[in-house]
Amino acid sequence: MPRQILKSSKLYTPKFRYSPCVKTGPWYSMSGMVALDPATNQLVGTGAYVEARQIMQLMVAALPDWGLTLENIASARIYTTRMDQFPEINRAWEEVFVPSVEPPARTSIGVAALPLGASVEIEFMLYKED
Repeated sequence: MPRQILKSSKLYTPKFRYSPCVKTGPWYSMSGMVALDPATNQLVGTGAYVEARQIMQLMVAALPDWGLTLENIASARIYTTRMDQFPEINRAWEEVFVPSVEPPARTSIGVAALPLGASVEIEFMLYKED
């Protein structure tokens, strides 16, 4: 099954060599995102809430470019250097996954460091049959 590399004008330009999203059959793998501003390619603000909110906004903005919606998200992995601020990450999550939207499966992992000095990184797996 061939894979397709998907891009979105709503996302920042990757600072390293990777694809923002790869489609293989009905599965879509979004690379882990940190809270970069697409206009400046710099981290936005500080703190787990601000970073998580930016990542969630980027994800929501990019989905339509690939014909996807929140309902297509099968799972998410949240990496953070600030487990003590996890309630703030969860607050940003719940701003997107409101009670009327069923949330995906989720794993949260505390890590020592993340790229570019970020305190939050989130990756998403999505599913949509053609």
